[in-house]
Amino acid sequence: MNWITNYVRPRINSIFSRREMPENLWSKCDECGTMLFHRELAEALNVCTNCGHHMAITPRARFEALFDNGIFAEVSVPKPIDDPLKFRDQKKYPDRLRAAQKATAEVEAMLVAEGEIGRTPVVAAAQDFSFMGGSMGMYVGNAIVAACERAVTLKRPLILFSAAGGARMQEGILSLMQMPRSTVAIQMLKEAGLPYIVVLTHPTTGGVTASYAMLGDVQIAEPNALICFAGPRVIEQTIREKLPEGFQRAEYLLDHGMLDRVTPRAQLRDELITITRMLTGLPPAVAGDLPAPDEAPPTSPEPEAAEKP
Repeated sequence: MNWITNYVRPRINSIFSRREMPENLWSKCDECGTMLFHRELAEALNVCTNCGHHMAITPRARFEALFDNGIFAEVSVPKPIDDPLKFRDQKKYPDRLRAAQKATAEVEAMLVAEGEIGRTPVVAAAQDFSFMGGSMGMYVGNAIVAACERAVTLKRPLILFSAAGGARMQEGILSLMQMPRSTVAIQMLKEAGLPYIVVLTHPTTGGVTASYAMLGDVQIAEPNALICFAGPRVIEQTIREKLPEGFQRAEYLLDHGMLDRVTPRAQLRDELITITRMLTGLPPAVAGDLPAPDEAPPTSPEPEAAEKP
């Protein structure tokens, strides 16, 4: 062993060794298989630039694109009882919660915030499908109640982005109780005369569809979003018939009168600004996020012509 073996060879190996590429730099489109660079995908709001497929987006990233200058304040949500049923399948329920919190860096499956979109004050709530499938548990019920109470207190519209696989089985009947509970909270908005706008994203299913996700004054969906109570495979196995093409997708529901609009994610912010300002009686937003121009001052009368002598 000498200095060539101990120093020179490791130094040469470190210079010419192949550098590994981080795995999170590229994402594959689920629809067309195109590899998308992470910065390009983030700029497109997680929409495939090749085929237009709408991928999942976190509530925090959605709010940063939705609110003016990405500025919003989180609304506090009361924390429910931990593991009320002491549920366990392959893992304990608290272990699943901790794993989801570590993977998403969020407390639970719904984020509530307040801020301005197009200089229009609103309260917004969004579900995170990556957090245990966005399942509706007691925390989600508390979040909807907190969002409605905050909207009523501030007299602001409520915009809700749904994305869920249904109720959370680990909480049993307590999760199902969030359906009537959230319905009563939405009724608070209606009695206060405040708009409630729902944006249904892929997928919105189960008890979420059977409660607050279908109670909006305006129902909007992202393209090709699955919106249903029972999935198409369950229905096919029950009736033993082939379902129509695109059944339970956003475009199919729009054609059959279940939705008001199907709007691509890139156009959604402008549409929400227009709708909220229209429903709250505000004038149209000024392009370029500028304040509305002041009224032109009255013109002074022209001086009278001098009389002839």
